[in-house]
Amino acid sequence: MAQAAWQDPVPLALGTAPVPAYGSGSLADLLPTLAAGQGVDGLTAAIPELTPADRNCVFLIDGLGWEQIKAHPDEAPFLHSLLPTSRGGTGRPITAGFPSTTATSLASVGTGLPPGAHGLPGYTVRNPETGELMNQLRWRPWSEPKVWQPYPTVFQLADAAGVRTAQVSSPDFEHTPLTKVALSGGSFLGRLSGEDRMDTAAQRLAAGDRSLVYTYYSEVDGKGHRFGVDSDAWRGQLMYVDGLAQRLAEQLPPRSALYITADHGMIDIPFDEQSRIDFDEDWELRAGVALLGGEGRARHVYAVPGAQGDVLAVWREVLGEQFWVASRDEAVAAGWFGPAVDDRVYGRIGDVVAAAHDDVVITASVNEPHESAMVGMHGSLTPVEQLVPLLEVRS
Repeated sequence: MAQAAWQDPVPLALGTAPVPAYGSGSLADLLPTLAAGQGVDGLTAAIPELTPADRNCVFLIDGLGWEQIKAHPDEAPFLHSLLPTSRGGTGRPITAGFPSTTATSLASVGTGLPPGAHGLPGYTVRNPETGELMNQLRWRPWSEPKVWQPYPTVFQLADAAGVRTAQVSSPDFEHTPLTKVALSGGSFLGRLSGEDRMDTAAQRLAAGDRSLVYTYYSEVDGKGHRFGVDSDAWRGQLMYVDGLAQRLAEQLPPRSALYITADHGMIDIPFDEQSRIDFDEDWELRAGVALLGGEGRARHVYAVPGAQGDVLAVWREVLGEQFWVASRDEAVAAGWFGPAVDDRVYGRIGDVVAAAHDDVVITASVNEPHESAMVGMHGSLTPVEQLVPLLEVRS
């Protein structure tokens, strides 16, 4: 019997990567749709399933994706009961955008723009002006916020149009650059406890004939990163936030719509060599690479000058069966960052972009020890990370 001929690994075709629903059903489309329904000029109601309301509240639960709610009816009975209301009663989710990570998603929510426009296309990206990696969540090293993200937020546009706008969140976030570029406009009300945030959001919603209120809770994501979405600690947070959502829903003033959503989902990654590929210990992946950006499941890879083609070839050969590996131009053309990418944003995207398909991450144990130790991860284009709820309660 003849021995089968050796076959080289076949990289994943880029066309098989799910592209976020920019322009019709992504996080970037939510606030423009709501504000357009309140009469704010210059914005498009891009999610056609949503019915306008005079008073709109968005409750964003960090890290609580669509699949996590579906899988936990006992821990989240209220949220689970609302699944049929998602996306205007269609019972369908919306998409986060790429990468599916907090800084990128919050900027998409607040500006109503995809990452290719607002310019926060990852957890860490290269600043073309300095050549340094910039952490866009922590805003280090510091860069002028209005230069980095020059567009007005939807809150600013709504406030200027006479809509009573407010953000209700942790006091720690009031003066951060990320809040300034993504969520500023109207009033910021810092409240420490989740209960106080829900109560304050309901009060601010009732304060105007037209109102737009945003509130946020982070610890579902925090416990998922530290302990995983299969942990008791994470389930405890899910139970708690389910109660918060019900508390807010029960206080809605007349003519209100509450939308409960998230910035991304999450997946637990096993602690073994097959599931966690350490860039800092892999000479093949390091060859020709000047900077490694992004995060474990959504990497921006910046090559030394002249090595872009070689780096792409090696990453595609080594990782191409587990990651969608694209050049910058291929990722842009595929629409991963939106229908277009602004000139100022183009150089922030990696020469090579690697998005995980399998249950695997690219860690960096030396340069990213904290991130590499996380159990729960996110960032890529898979449904468990991309799909987020748009649960609705009306009064």
